Amino acid sequence: MIKLFQSIFAYVKNPRPKQLKHITFEQKFGIVFQCVPLCLVLGLGFGVLIAVLEAVGVYSSDTHAMNKLFEEKSGIYIICTAVIVAPIIEELIFRGPITLFNKKYFKIAFYSFTLLFGYVHIMNFEITPKIILLSPLLVAPQIVVGFIFGYIRVRLGLVYSMLLHASYNGVIIIPSVLLMS
Repeated sequence: MIKLFQSIFAYVKNPRPKQLKHITFEQKFGIVFQCVPLCLVLGLGFGVLIAVLEAVGVYSSDTHAMNKLFEEKSGIYIICTAVIVAPIIEELIFRGPITLFNKKYFKIAFYSFTLLFGYVHIMNFEITPKIILLSPLLVAPQIVVGFIFGYIRVRLGLVYSMLLHASYNGVIIIPSVLLMS
């Protein structure tokens, strides 16, 4: 996993529109599933920072959209939405187009779509001046995993970024739904 992290980190520093060729379906699946724990460690690492902000009273997650979703919707609805629908739609919107950009504009497109993906998640919060001020930290988990999703999208293909996104959401959402039941 360390080698994969180093490869992703090097790619994020200098993204280029180059797909990995001559690797098998099984190898692609292996890379995707190695990325799931990496996404969890990085995404949840920022989650700990956000929890600290909440613990010291700087921020409250009471108005987060997930809380409302858990109160109003069934577990099956939440799982289907978060694990199937959202990854497909978000990957089509935020990762799908990046390979359409030529080499000259690719890096700008890669970074822009990743930041946009992260910042779209600010809509999960009740927008207040404090939330806007804290937004870089609040959306940091989505930005960080967005870079990994982008790497997978470019290097392996769009279907694989959808699979990674769905797997990542599933590992987070399914246990939450089961615990809330």
